[in-house]
Amino acid sequence: MSAPTLSARKATGARPGQPGPARRSSAREEFLRAVRRNISAHGFLIGAVLCFSLFSWYPMVREFILAFQKTEDGKTSWAGWSNLTYVFNDPAFWQAWRNTLLFTVLALLLGFVVPFVVAVVLNEFRHGQGYLRLLVYLPVMLPPVASVLLFKYFYDPGYGLFNRILDVFHLPAQQWLQDTDTAMLSVVIAATWMNMGGATLIYLAALQGIPGELYEAAELDGAGLLRKVWHVTIPQTRLILSLLLLMQVIATMQVFTEPFLLTNGAGPEGSTTTVVYLIYQYAFNFNNYGSAAALGLVLLVVLAGFSAVYVRLSRNSED
Repeated sequence: MSAPTLSARKATGARPGQPGPARRSSAREEFLRAVRRNISAHGFLIGAVLCFSLFSWYPMVREFILAFQKTEDGKTSWAGWSNLTYVFNDPAFWQAWRNTLLFTVLALLLGFVVPFVVAVVLNEFRHGQGYLRLLVYLPVMLPPVASVLLFKYFYDPGYGLFNRILDVFHLPAQQWLQDTDTAMLSVVIAATWMNMGGATLIYLAALQGIPGELYEAAELDGAGLLRKVWHVTIPQTRLILSLLLLMQVIATMQVFTEPFLLTNGAGPEGSTTTVVYLIYQYAFNFNNYGSAAALGLVLLVVLAGFSAVYVRLSRNSED
């Protein structure tokens, strides 16, 4: 096709080297179509940013500011480091940290190992695995308050299920939640039962992604179940194990619901007082919001430091 003549360009009003009106209109329509295609995506993105800003970022910034403020007679003023000084000088602060670390260690021994063992056992079943997965995940679907109150019934020293089981074996009854030696362990057992379902399914999904040839090669080398788990299963699921370890440490150090409902928060002689429960006491029992924010800031720094060290060590191990 020949190029438009000079008279044709004059008729359309286009100068030499410039696109005509039809081409400009087509470009404008293409731009509008692109905007319409992306407007929903931008809408969802803006909504997510607003939700994070309102429910995550603003409370964090507000807590940081509140940690250095005090309110007296309805007037708010800067308190400097006085809130942090008050928190560190409180004897309950160190007791709460000891209890929180003890809960974290016990929860890792039970809540980190037990789901992995259950997942390994479930992975060996060839029939009825769907029903078993539902059975394991069922406690996670129950409301946390209902699960805790169920265990509070089990721990009752008079008619509780656990003491009845001990009576069958002619063992002495225990004061599960009233004894300083068993109160924290009782809380850990309840928390493990409530939360192990999600971790078990994640482990099970990771196990089912391991190539069967690796197990066959291990069997040809004469490896038993334990050796296959140690030399095949654990190395192949190391990434999932490390990720869930980090998440579980962060979650267990923020435990609140279980001790609050099982032992009224503090427990016998303060044996189940955790850091988050102490924050709750500062804020809602003592109306000391500055100290509560300061303790929350300390907890944030500790968890952030642990996460940074853990990520650094993980990178070094991968290198």
